[in-house]
Amino acid sequence: MKLLEENISLTVDENYIIETLNLNDKRILELGCGTASMTQKIASNGFSREIIACDVDEIQYKKNLKLNIPNIKFMLCGAEDIKLKDESVDFIFMFKSFHHIPKEFMNKALDEIQRVLKPNGMAYISEPLFIGKQNKLVSFFHNEEQERIDAFEAIKASVDEEKFRLFKEFFFQTEVTYENFEDFEKKHIENRDINNNISKEMKEKIKKRYEELGEGRVNLLKPFRVDILQKW
Repeated sequence: MKLLEENISLTVDENYIIETLNLNDKRILELGCGTASMTQKIASNGFSREIIACDVDEIQYKKNLKLNIPNIKFMLCGAEDIKLKDESVDFIFMFKSFHHIPKEFMNKALDEIQRVLKPNGMAYISEPLFIGKQNKLVSFFHNEEQERIDAFEAIKASVDEEKFRLFKEFFFQTEVTYENFEDFEKKHIENRDINNNISKEMKEKIKKRYEELGEGRVNLLKPFRVDILQKW
């Protein structure tokens, strides 16, 4: 297993990757579902899919409940304390969320994932890489390098300790488009807790870095690593 890959040849929307997986007639758990955008895509494709989507944000959880989608059940819980029975799910997804778990709870989260998976069940964990122009721009004010290293090391340790078998590890990149700096600001700075800590001078520096990438509309590539773990 490796933390980073510099030369990524696969450029694709992650949803297309998900639909190559055999998810029909499966009980699926998503941890850290956020706004449930991926949850809804998984639920609406294929057939006979039961989705359980969890998040720790109570406000977002209440918003998700209002979606009222028949084959999705929303739960308020974190990966380190999954409110499900042992060996009760076939497939687990974590999209860009594992590194948000506090370091001291990462091993507990992996233990919980192992506990609720059925024998030979799979856990799909995708994580953003700390490389590339898009990352360089965002990390200027929101640096998650150590959190992503901690996440990788915890996942790798779970394989080395034979809690899981590494079924597959691969890398891909997704194209990200910003119409202008205001669009970038809306997507990455506004509605964040960090917004209150960004001074006018800092915002000007961020804007300057953005403009170094191009005037107006900018297309960037955001790289990811996927680890698919299988319960022994």
